[in-house]
Amino acid sequence: MMYKVTFDTTIAGIPAQIGVVHYMKAPATYRGHSDLDYWGYTECDWEVLDRKGYKADWLSKKLTQKEIDRIENEIEVMCG
Repeated sequence: MMYKVTFDTTIAGIPAQIGVVHYMKAPATYRGHSDLDYWGYTECDWEVLDRKGYKADWLSKKLTQKEIDRIENEIEVMCG
């Protein structure tokens, strides 16, 4: 699969990679018809990969909410 961005990280102390499949940031439009339009929003889909770049579902099961937040912040910095 082709990823927009890949970067190294660790999950539960295990070396891994993150592959960003989709990233879109919708800016705030103050004339919007909903709260999402007013404040803006971000869509992001990513996958956990092993060190060699293969999809690693077994490793994604080890993710904690703290690690998910950290990874999504890193994606925001790289893609935003």
